[in-house]
Amino acid sequence: MAASTPDLTARLLWGMAAACVAALALALVAQYVGHMEPCPWCVLQRAIYVVIAIVCVAAALVRAWVVRVPLASLALLLSVSGVAAALYQHNVAAASFSCNLTFADKVVSGLGLDSALPSVFSATASCAEASVSVLGVPFAYWSLAMFVLLAAVAAAVVGRSRRA
Repeated sequence: MAASTPDLTARLLWGMAAACVAALALALVAQYVGHMEPCPWCVLQRAIYVVIAIVCVAAALVRAWVVRVPLASLALLLSVSGVAAALYQHNVAAASFSCNLTFADKVVSGLGLDSALPSVFSATASCAEASVSVLGVPFAYWSLAMFVLLAAVAAAVVGRSRRA
């Protein structure tokens, strides 16, 4: 393998980052083109995608396993938190009229994301209003599927460290 060719682990990490950016882009298209306004749990999942992307880019840029493994482990934990957020959004929050002052709302506002970049991180709908389907599948389940995929790839990256 040529020195300039990225290793498989780096390609997996870059792929994870790209998938997160694509998920965020699709959410924004759904919001601004499809008029699907986000609830606090939607916005929290957007924030998780952004953090996973940043973590994966950092891990891809560093070849040392002593750095990559903890970063990939963090990406795995973040992906699992995304799974939990998507499941909670669909199974609990979507059944409630208001999701103001829930954990998701507190995290997003506590981090100042809604005021720093409102076009991306401002919740403009209740959880019940944001409960929509795309191609017959609840939007939260599409996000759930992406987080499961991200968790599987992150676990594979962490698992590769045992063989390195």
